[in-house]
Amino acid sequence: QVQLVESGGGLVQAGDSLRLSCASSGRTGSIYATTWFRQAPGKEREFVATITWSGANIYYADSVKGRFTISRDNAWNTVYLQMNSLKPEDTAVYYCAATQRVGDWHWGSLYNYWGQGTQVTVSS
Repeated sequence: QVQLVESGGGLVQAGDSLRLSCASSGRTGSIYATTWFRQAPGKEREFVATITWSGANIYYADSVKGRFTISRDNAWNTVYLQMNSLKPEDTAVYYCAATQRVGDWHWGSLYNYWGQGTQVTVSS
């Protein structure tokens, strides 16, 4: 089993920055990739960014490319999402998810483990 805990969300103004953290525990050695998703009220869950365990493969949604950066610190079993130039449309609950499998990173069904989410609110 793997446990994921997100932190770092909050209320910021447009143009500000936030850094989210996803701390993992348990059988972390079994994780192949960790992904950030987000879900805004009344909308479907959306893929944001993914990073493989080695850090060799990183992918971003077009909506965040150039503004968000995903990274990981395997010594601390933590994945980060640095969010710059935040926009009101970035407002959502952000979830991290981990998978032991290779597949389409956009598919929520690929992921075995999910965190509880952290709220990000960007005011205009």
